[in-house]
Amino acid sequence: MLPLSLLNAAQNKPMLVELKNGETFNGHLVNCDNFMNITLREVYQTNPDGDRFWKLKECYIRGSTIKYLRIPDSLLDSVKDEQTRAREAGRSARGSHVSGAGNRGRGGPAHRARGGQTRGGPTRGRGRGRGA
Repeated sequence: MLPLSLLNAAQNKPMLVELKNGETFNGHLVNCDNFMNITLREVYQTNPDGDRFWKLKECYIRGSTIKYLRIPDSLLDSVKDEQTRAREAGRSARGSHVSGAGNRGRGGPAHRARGGQTRGGPTRGRGRGRGA
């Protein structure tokens, strides 16, 4: 499972973020980008020692400072199920094409190779990188 697809599915859900310096942030995910930079709302920040707390309306966390993220298990299960369904739907769609008489597909007599020559005809050189 890809972390970014999981984070995109976690929007508006509660999560805990621990930074490399030990600070923690509990809040609801507003947004994330490809660098795993995230924006949280309704945030409770805790210092590394756990003895001081701050309440923030919103905060932005740079992805390179994140140690780990904790999200609800129910969200993890639902994203896993969704990806499984999408994968199976993709497999069934790939093999469903049936070619007719006019559509020969790959390797049929009407198929042309690179350079406009028909397959099996005279060619110059033998593969890539060898000049004409």
